This record gives sequence, C-alpha cells and structure tokens, in this order.
Amino acid sequence: MKTVVLGSGGWGTALALVLCDNGHDVTLWSRTPAKAEALRMKRENPLLKGVPLPDALNITSEQSCLEGAELVVCAAPSFAVRKTGEMAAPYLGRDTVLVSVSKGIERDTHLRMSQILQEATGYTCKVAALSGPSHAEEVGLRLPTGCVSACPDRGAARFVQDAFMNDYFRVYTSYDIIGVELSAALKNVIALSCGICAGLGFQDNTKALLMTRAMAEITRLGERLGGTRRTFGGLAGMGDLIVTCTSMHSRNNRAGMLIGQGKTPWEAMDEVGAVVEGYYAAESIHQLAERENVEMPVCRCAYEVLYQGRDPKEVVPELMGRAKKDELLERSWL
Repeated sequence: MKTVVLGSGGWGTALALVLCDNGHDVTLWSRTPAKAEALRMKRENPLLKGVPLPDALNITSEQSCLEGAELVVCAAPSFAVRKTGEMAAPYLGRDTVLVSVSKGIERDTHLRMSQILQEATGYTCKVAALSGPSHAEEVGLRLPTGCVSACPDRGAARFVQDAFMNDYFRVYTSYDIIGVELSAALKNVIALSCGICAGLGFQDNTKALLMTRAMAEITRLGERLGGTRRTFGGLAGMGDLIVTCTSMHSRNNRAGMLIGQGKTPWEAMDEVGAVVEGYYAAESIHQLAERENVEMPVCRCAYEVLYQGRDPKEVVPELMGRAKKDELLERSWL
C-alpha cells in the first residue's frame, strides 16, 4: 500500500519505520529540502540516534509524493497541522485515509487535530487519530508498544489498525476519537506539571497525587465534550499520561523540570530544543474549561505558571489546601 508520512520529526520517522517493516511503500516527507537531503544521505534521523533508515524508505520534500497515496499520516507539530492539511488537500481523494498522530488543541478555535484536518482538507476523506503511550525513541528500537486507532467510522479505524499492527506495535480500535484526542492534548499539560514538581524537589508521592487528580480533571472535561469515560482509563488516556509524566524521553517533562528549577517557560523550551506541546495546550485547555464551566484546578494552576508568571512554589499549598472532598462523589463536605 502506498503511504506517506508528513513530518520528519522523531515520531513521524518512527511510524514510517513501522510501516516499512510491514511491507508498505512508504515515503517520509520533510517540509525542508535540506533536511530531506540530509536524511537521504545519512540514513539516520538525529532524533532517533543509532536507528538506521532502511533503503526502502523514500525521503523527499516534494508534495507530489502524495499522489495516489492510500494512507497519509500527519505527524506535524500541532501548530503546523492546519497548513500541512491545506498543503495535502489537492492530492487526497475519497478513498484516502488521513491519520493524525499530532497531539494538541488549536489555539482560539479549540479544535482537535482531526477536526483541523477535516476543515483543512475540505472534508474530502476519512480522518482517524492514532495515539497512546509511545515514545518515538522506543518505537524506533522496535520495543513493544500499544496505541489506539480512533475513528467514528470503524472501517477506517480497522484500516489504520491493519496498516500499523505488527509483533512490536499493537493497535486497538476505538470509535471515541474525541476522548482519544483530548487525552493526547491534556496529558502534555500534566507532564509539564509533573516535571515542575520534580524540579521543585518533590518525589513519587507528589507525582502520583498529581497524575491521579489530573486524570479526574481530564475525564470531567472529556466527558463534557463528548468523550467516553472508559477511554480515559485506557491506553490513550491513563497509559499515555503515565509514560509522558514519568520518562525523560518526554520533552514536556524535561521542560517542566527546568521551570521548577527556576527557568522561564521560554528558557526551558529553548533548552529542550524541540516543540513542547504542553505549553501550547495549557492555554487552550484553560479556555475550554472556563467555557464549559469544568473545575480543573491542576490545569488552571499550570496555565497561571506558564502564562501569567506565577511562582510554582505558591501553587502547591493552594492545591493541597483546597476544601475537603469525597473522592467518588467529587463533592465538597463544606
């Protein structure tokens, strides 16, 4: 099957390797001609050091590579998804399946990545989302990984499952694309927050408390927006939250740690040297929570630290001193 991966970052490259291993005709597209040439010549992506790119993997910066593709994977950063979709639109047909593997919420519109792609491509083709606990570095090494292929059209979800699934990359299907994509965006904000906790010197108890209560927030907002509760306890929800909050592979976690140590958000992102999606998602999530009148104290405090310059040291006593509540009923005793 002819497939194209749009975006030559670590995640796009790792997924291109999965598709190559499965015997597909795969082209990895880079927006920058110089980067495409470097990848062709060196046969290695510096973001996946030590992982050779197979000779069978085509690498280009030419948009014409999209002609006739049956499966197109959008692996652009969240802020570039709309432009990437608009670029691809003329080449897509009704039989093309477009898969978003980007994680975020668009600023101002508050649209999920699949919604952006639908708009950008004029609702020409079916759009699915692929998400889960999956560091590119580990997928590149062919370590066992699980993800979820989500689409209201179950045939399209299964099509993506069949394209990607193999002996090290297990794929489940789901109709709940809302819950899967919201989980993907929200967990990046929480990973930043966990990193801040580590930077402040807090340890495992604090991070477990933060992750668990943040998952309650994610579930509240997700259900309000149409997601299914079970999704948030699955691979795309709790699974992705765990891996992103606990690993130094996570750019969000590393950036948060630097912020906790005293750096500004921009200084931290510069030092990490790659896109930190949680920073951008924090603003959109805060706006969504206010619009939907959903209580999200952890995400609110993250927004205040990232965008309003609040000292992270002030946040912990505020969160710990909130009114007594029942964990199951989510109601205050007072």
